[in-house]
Amino acid sequence: MVNVITLLIVLVLGAVPAYAVDGNAILARVDKNLTPDSYEMYRKLVNVEPDGRKKEFILFTVKKGSDKIAGLFISPASDKGRTTLRLGENMWLYIPNVGKPVRITSLQSVVGGVFNNADIMRLDYAEEYDAVKLEDLGEEYLLHLKAKTRTVAYDRLRMWVDKERTLPTKIECRTEADMLIKTLYFKQIKDFGGGIVRPAVIETDSPLYRGYRSYMIFAGVKAREVPDEAFTLNFMPRLESLR
Repeated sequence: MVNVITLLIVLVLGAVPAYAVDGNAILARVDKNLTPDSYEMYRKLVNVEPDGRKKEFILFTVKKGSDKIAGLFISPASDKGRTTLRLGENMWLYIPNVGKPVRITSLQSVVGGVFNNADIMRLDYAEEYDAVKLEDLGEEYLLHLKAKTRTVAYDRLRMWVDKERTLPTKIECRTEADMLIKTLYFKQIKDFGGGIVRPAVIETDSPLYRGYRSYMIFAGVKAREVPDEAFTLNFMPRLESLR
């Protein structure tokens, strides 16, 4: 009787697609390996035009939990003091001479170039996506991700994940009709200390912006307890105080 029950359990569990559990577990691990739960970091964002001209931005960023992130522009001088805030799918930009936050969308870009606001103010992938298929490619997994809601910038993602480190190596961002919007390349694995080992560079290009590319260089990524107050509209003019 015990053997029959065991067999039934095995058969029932075997009927459940492995990716329904494994893919989402891998995705959650990717999020954890990319950043601590609460942290600060500095980034340089560079936009490169087809003729080679560049425009650079330096941002200080703090994030807490899976759905709160705020950023401060340090340079160039024309953007210094601007701040961004994202709470779930809601985003704002504060410009000092305007004096109050204005709503922005995920598909806009506060820096221009190929990165949009969803890329710059990224939430945890597991917060926005479900793994609907998992492929084993040998040294990598390929996760097929589907947005949980229609408010997400990209309806589908294809994420290549290095098995050894459980870190992404490439992500294709696609529409619901499976049209490629852009590709993100994760490069230069770096030990930031405190157990944080992750790509120090993310590059992107897009068939919609031929000849253009953008990249982010990460520095000073470290765990930090950030107060909830930092993720409010009233705090946006004072984000500099956290540096």
